[in-house]
Amino acid sequence: MNAMDDTSVIVLRGLTKVFGDHLAVDRIDLVVRRGELFGLVGPDGGGKTTVMRMLAAIMEPTSGEAWVAGHSILREGERVKETIGYMSQRFGLYEDLTVLENMEFYADLYEVPRKERPPRIERLLGFSNLTPFRKRLAGELSGGMKQKLGLACALVHTPEVLFLDEPTNGVDPVSRRDFWKILYELLREGITIFLTTAYLDEAERCSRIGLIHNGRLLVVDQPGKVRASLGMPMIQLWVDDTRRARELLQGTEGIQSVSTYGGSLHVALKDEGRLQDLVGFLEKEGIGVEGSRTITPSLEDIFIAMVR
Repeated sequence: MNAMDDTSVIVLRGLTKVFGDHLAVDRIDLVVRRGELFGLVGPDGGGKTTVMRMLAAIMEPTSGEAWVAGHSILREGERVKETIGYMSQRFGLYEDLTVLENMEFYADLYEVPRKERPPRIERLLGFSNLTPFRKRLAGELSGGMKQKLGLACALVHTPEVLFLDEPTNGVDPVSRRDFWKILYELLREGITIFLTTAYLDEAERCSRIGLIHNGRLLVVDQPGKVRASLGMPMIQLWVDDTRRARELLQGTEGIQSVSTYGGSLHVALKDEGRLQDLVGFLEKEGIGVEGSRTITPSLEDIFIAMVR
């Protein structure tokens, strides 16, 4: 039975993957709406790539089912592949071909009609700012430019859904910013984007996110609502011995979680009135408290609190 409706483009029902005795993806239920940018967020080894490979009909689930653009990943894998663009972490660019030759190769692969290719390729080259480099070998491009070429190749057949597996991993900050500008343009054109990332700052840019850990989906919501979901106050502490202060605070009554954030500590409290007690406790232990303030938890804070 197809579990999709007019507003949903990706639906997962109990999606599970087991490798030997390792449960990589644990009974995930999820609905991604048409036209949104959904981010599956979590650390390496959390199950992100496995989920995406199953949705792209590259890997079969152990149990459960999913539908992409109305097609079952179990029964209609080839139809799924025709409907999506998929850019893996190591996208298969041919480094001894030029930018233009790579795009023509993927147009062949996706069976794009020949008369439609020139205007479509020209548009994508302009869209990704690659027009001046059309004759350059892919192997001579920077990391950021390779990612943009990979994206252009994944879009050459005008997919309904775009899957991007950690698309900015290892890319410099300027190229990351440019890449996200392109993604927002694609959203305006109505393409649904499903991406994975380990960068929590990037997760803030998504319409909605799902936090995943050890194959389990912890929460799904808008980034702002996820940040507000901790349901307890958080303070930022500047101390003269961050490591020792963290060790002392972990496991202390009234404290939900403690994490290092740059040169400070983020401490989730069960009761905001505990702040002065906390400062007094640290000073009594010989740790100088240089400053403190109440803050809104970051996605990283939420993730750490949920995992613990």
